[in-house]
Amino acid sequence: MGRVITIDGPAASGKTSVSRELARRLGWSWVSTGAFYRGLAYTAKRLNLNLDDESQLSELSRSDSWKVEMTESRTRVLFGDEDVTDHITHEDIGSIASKISHFPQVRESLLEGQRDCRERTEGLVAEGRDCGTVVFPDAEIKIFLTARSENRAERRAKELGLEKEEMAKAQQIRDQQDSTRKTAPLSVPESALVVDTTEMSFHEVVQIIEDFVKARI
Repeated sequence: MGRVITIDGPAASGKTSVSRELARRLGWSWVSTGAFYRGLAYTAKRLNLNLDDESQLSELSRSDSWKVEMTESRTRVLFGDEDVTDHITHEDIGSIASKISHFPQVRESLLEGQRDCRERTEGLVAEGRDCGTVVFPDAEIKIFLTARSENRAERRAKELGLEKEEMAKAQQIRDQQDSTRKTAPLSVPESALVVDTTEMSFHEVVQIIEDFVKARI
């Protein structure tokens, strides 16, 4: 069973880019656990499923009609034989993913696939919203990235080519959903290093985390 570093945080806090670069520097594998929810959301939308039907969504999560694969540069989602990784980053898919992540059956169904990522490698950097609290509660090192809301909205808007005001509203809804859901709400893992990235460059954030990690492994 591989060693694990978790990096959690709210939307657009820098989790994906930072965790991927950290994995590259360490020579470890990398996975975005949010891809499981986005992949399920995309698949449910493509199949026109009822997004309020918890049992149906849970059943779909175990279906072979879609799957998640780890690569060095991205966590790929396949719908059948079609690579739909670029499509799952769209904001509408993110909203659906946030919605269906409230269902306990869905979260439980996706856990096995997320935890299996650990079995395929000697070292894993996993990013998401509950990696350190639920998916890998026994991780050796836990990081929590955060940033001011307006800063995160601006980052995400630039990334997707959208208006900052539009993104701020969507993000506010996502933050509310993620932090108030009954099952595995977004929270800072116990003993986690908390890094506020608001006034920091990407390389500064990665360096702080890399130094923290290397002092402990």
